[in-house]
Amino acid sequence: MLSLLLRLRRPVILALHLLLVPVGYYVAFALRFDFQPPARHIDLFWRTVPYLMVLRLASFAIFGLFHGWWRHVGMRDLVDLVRATTLSSVLLVLALFMTGDLGGDAEGPLLPRSVLVLDWITALVLFGGLRFGVRAFREERLLPWRARRGKRALIIGAGTAAERLLRETQREGESEICPVAMVDADPEKRGMRLHGVPVVGTSRDLKSLVASNGIKLLVIAIPSATRAEMRAIVEACMQTGVDFKIVPSMRELLDGRARLGELRKVQIEDLLGRDAIDLGVDGPRGDLEGRTVMVTGGAGSIGSELARQVAGFAPRRLLVLDQAESPLYFTNLELRAAHPELEIIPIIADVTDAARMESVFARHRPDFVFHAAAYKHVPLMEDNPVEAVRNNVIGTLTVAQAAARYGAEKFVLISTDKAVYPSSVMGATKRLAEQIVLGWPALRASATDFRAVRFGNVLGSDGSVIPVFKRQLASGQPITVTHPEVTRYFMTIPEAVQLVLQSAALHDAEGRICMLEMGEPVRIVELAENLIRLSGLEPYTDVPIVFTGLRPGEKLHEELMEAREATVPTVISKVRVVQTVEPEAEALTSGLDRLAAAAAVGSGADILDAIRALVPECVAPLRERGVLAADGD
Repeated sequence: MLSLLLRLRRPVILALHLLLVPVGYYVAFALRFDFQPPARHIDLFWRTVPYLMVLRLASFAIFGLFHGWWRHVGMRDLVDLVRATTLSSVLLVLALFMTGDLGGDAEGPLLPRSVLVLDWITALVLFGGLRFGVRAFREERLLPWRARRGKRALIIGAGTAAERLLRETQREGESEICPVAMVDADPEKRGMRLHGVPVVGTSRDLKSLVASNGIKLLVIAIPSATRAEMRAIVEACMQTGVDFKIVPSMRELLDGRARLGELRKVQIEDLLGRDAIDLGVDGPRGDLEGRTVMVTGGAGSIGSELARQVAGFAPRRLLVLDQAESPLYFTNLELRAAHPELEIIPIIADVTDAARMESVFARHRPDFVFHAAAYKHVPLMEDNPVEAVRNNVIGTLTVAQAAARYGAEKFVLISTDKAVYPSSVMGATKRLAEQIVLGWPALRASATDFRAVRFGNVLGSDGSVIPVFKRQLASGQPITVTHPEVTRYFMTIPEAVQLVLQSAALHDAEGRICMLEMGEPVRIVELAENLIRLSGLEPYTDVPIVFTGLRPGEKLHEELMEAREATVPTVISKVRVVQTVEPEAEALTSGLDRLAAAAAVGSGADILDAIRALVPECVAPLRERGVLAADGD
């Protein structure tokens, strides 16, 4: 029966309107004459109701009122209903004037003006009531005889995000939560109601409100909260002893990483030591749409997210290149499932293999190259300097030369803040990669636009401390932190990818390094403490934090730029361009020849000497490590 009604939906809707137009019109006559309209006005009703039916239905059709989805009817639909009803009433007056039915005779006016006003009101009540009645029936929680299901929840925040969440939970009969109360930082909102849910206090009252209202879940719905405010809210939530979740941000909704009404656990990114930065996505769209784009290191944490975001800009072809077979396989499956219309080509290749790179570029001729392939684990690269040089330096030069040779429009290198005053082999090789793409003679002379992007540490990436901390927590081990005062600049993976894409789209960044304004650095020990608390445990009591000492190549504090470098703002807020000093072309080419020769024979000592000559700004502990043996010793 229900399926039949759905198939006949439009005829049923039209029939309901055909019925309600004369009903409302007759009610207007009845109200005007105390439910005893004279015979002459009954005749007038039957003579003029056809005019009203034609005009009202035509007006409703003009404003699209027969095509609305009534279970989602809202303010816009109400406005359209008022406009359509008003138009039809005005047209009725004109029609009655032309037919003479608006005039009068010795017995008085034929059609009292009050009837027209009452008809306008009854039409709004009937047609609006019909629509909102359907919505109320579908949103079963609004009906008094319907049982309210889901966990009893208290919403923290009474703004736009909370209103959107309440609407969604009332619309969905199987929602996991049943909101019963709200709190807000604004004391003026106390006592107000939002979709029937009262504001009963502020976040300072959480503990008592949870107990008095039988709350089983707290929901944080304040996307505008600063990180300091978010940390205070989370701390208050943890003191209540009940579970708490957060409403996804608008960026997560737009990116498809969450859906409306869905809740997620509070993550460490939400407590980052500065406010998250949304750089938007408008800039890259014009560059990438319809183009061939290559992402090297495309199966890694940053590279795979780059591939996901690039795929959303509808390129003609997406090349995802990596030498790790299994991660590339699963990245390819994910991308194909999300974008079946897109040509996605997974390429297993080593960026240091010049012949293979030549073949790939000759066949596919990418317009854009995002070079994310790199070794990035500092302690590992201290013990394996040959591989660090091969992959991060020679690999970058090999891919960049192929890009220039085959006419790529842009080449974007993903670098790191560890390239600033590098103290490690990894950091020094990334600084050399910057020097190559910005200063190598043949590349500078080509038509390809070469640029670089410097990251801080990326939360949740394969090289981040967060996965390590989570594994330690899961296995019941102590959390290990190198030093109680060690700090790092952090950004989230979405921020990192937005920075890369926006930097690629900037018109004034050719031959430059782009960086994000990172705010204040974060103490790693505080990051560990927050992660433990988010797991429902207490640091130092439930989970020990052990300080192990700085690892080989690590610094206590990282920097974003050298003293001799300067930054200038760009048209994108929070993104700056670094004006750096590059080496002389001859010194760079001869120095890299020496470095490549040392890597070819596996001489750790010669590698360090060549690095020091090319990157004289290196600092301890790189200079203090002395002579390295051959790789692997």
